[in-house]
Amino acid sequence: MLPNAFIGKANQPTDAELTAELGESRRLWDDLLARLASECKIIDQEWNSYSKKAGWSLRLKVKKRNILYLSPCQGGFRVAFVLGDRAVTAARAGKLPRSIVKMVEEGQHYPEGTAVRFDVSGPKDVDAVVKLAAIKLQN
Repeated sequence: MLPNAFIGKANQPTDAELTAELGESRRLWDDLLARLASECKIIDQEWNSYSKKAGWSLRLKVKKRNILYLSPCQGGFRVAFVLGDRAVTAARAGKLPRSIVKMVEEGQHYPEGTAVRFDVSGPKDVDAVVKLAAIKLQN
């Protein structure tokens, strides 16, 4: 996985810094945010950094419920979900790429749910993120 681009930064990234780090992936980032807003009604965004060692991530939520996290990296970005048991079952049955289903099945299980993380590298990954977000919202 790509390392977070904003490790060691005290302040959240500016739009210009985000664009500089994401590079060509900025269009995927923007497309994903637009699709999550239009298709899933996920519009609440909040930048977070739990420590300088972790870097910054964009938390996307509906009301107080965390749906997913986007972590900007140099030349790309990573998405992270925590899926409950019903969402994991729905993801297995959903029309997701086999590689994503495998990540869900092999995800680390915590009391809060199953952690699923992957780098977004193209439009098919954006489609998978939107589908997983919809599954999480429904379950």
